[in-house]
Amino acid sequence: MDNQDDSIQIQELEKTNRILRKKLERCESERRQLETDICTKEFLLKKVICELEDSRTDLQHRGQKLENTLDSLHKMQAQMIQSEKMSALGQMVAGIAHEINNPVSFIYGNLSYISQYTHDLLRLVQLYHRHFPNPPAEIQTERKTVDLEFLEKDAIMVLNSMNIGTERIRDIVLSLRNFSRLDESEFKPVDVHEGIENTLMILQHRLKATDKSPEIQIIRDYGNLPNVECYAGQLNQVFMNILVNALDALEEFNAKRTYREIRDNPSRITILTSVVDSQWVKIAIADNGSGIPESIQKQIFNPFFTTKPVGKGTGMGMAISYQIITEKHGGKLEFLSTLGKGTEFMVKIPIQQQVSEII
Repeated sequence: MDNQDDSIQIQELEKTNRILRKKLERCESERRQLETDICTKEFLLKKVICELEDSRTDLQHRGQKLENTLDSLHKMQAQMIQSEKMSALGQMVAGIAHEINNPVSFIYGNLSYISQYTHDLLRLVQLYHRHFPNPPAEIQTERKTVDLEFLEKDAIMVLNSMNIGTERIRDIVLSLRNFSRLDESEFKPVDVHEGIENTLMILQHRLKATDKSPEIQIIRDYGNLPNVECYAGQLNQVFMNILVNALDALEEFNAKRTYREIRDNPSRITILTSVVDSQWVKIAIADNGSGIPESIQKQIFNPFFTTKPVGKGTGMGMAISYQIITEKHGGKLEFLSTLGKGTEFMVKIPIQQQVSEII
């Protein structure tokens, strides 16, 4: 009886064991399937994360590219506006110079005749006086009234002054026409010194002494330069921008100094030109103003950057000058500045242009 019961229990245990083993196998299979599913989902999740990161990076690159494009468009728009303004200004200057030149040439051309006629009349009056020393009382009275002796001397001086004045106007008109150079839309060999002098002529009113400050000295140290192939009008624009900035800096510096300090250390602009390596010309324009703070020196050539009051500067002068020198002429525009000592701008352009290499 006991053996039979034991046999039954063993059979039940074996049956239970088989059931448990099947359940264990099924659980093990489910565990392996679950692990496989987890691995698959982890792989897919990593792939999605990687794709999202790539998409984010791509969006960042596109966003940066769009910002750069927008910035370039803003710069191009500003440069186009400034170029249009300079073109309009050049046309206006050339037109004014032409309109002034016609009547001035007429006056200048007739001054020699007027001078000759005046000398002839005065000589005739002297002959009358020599041969008729005692004219009627009415003539003597009129002679005293007009002060003939003074008139004879002053008439010659007035004519000389008129001649000097008209020559001065002709020089200014010539400088204006040479400065605008509207007819030169391509590279031409030009005299750089002439362009500098024309620019200085136009700025002459800012160099003269006033009741507030003495004259601003111009120190020329010109080298023996050959004619340089360039866009003459654009190069003159660069000279104008640099010189105007130098004058503004000197005026701002002088406003903080006494008349005696300015007299003891007068304001000056030094212009030095030279040939470099027989292939380049260098034009250095330096002032002895207060200098540019180091904190803003990296922004000097940035569009729209200016330290001038609102309405006095657009912040485009140096940016356009940099573009003219580097892009249009394949040259370099650099500067050195020391606080309390001044600033020097250096323009370096090739003597002969390789047009095909310049974009």
